[in-house]
Amino acid sequence: MRQEYHKLIRDNIPDIIRQQQVNFATKILSEEQYRQALRQKLLEEAAEAATANDENLVMELADLYEVIDALMAVSGISPEAVQATQNQRRQERGGFTQRLMLLWTDDVS
Repeated sequence: MRQEYHKLIRDNIPDIIRQQQVNFATKILSEEQYRQALRQKLLEEAAEAATANDENLVMELADLYEVIDALMAVSGISPEAVQATQNQRRQERGGFTQRLMLLWTDDVS
């Protein structure tokens, strides 16, 4: 029975599927399709990391990093630029080390 996916896969997945002697089809995406597929994959991997148990969290975070790295590369964004922006935002707005949760605000104007 055929199962439809229509999602971005890692480069070695066709070889893995071939070894299982399963019929399949792939296509090479255009640059714009690739950018969009990476953004969809980012959401997929983030959701998997968000729901991962402690045992699988490192693997899911590694997958998320892989997608982030690919998205940065295709967008021409250097790791140094991301790091600099992260540091600037941390300095201006803080990090998450205090474990604060905003419960409510009240507009007093």
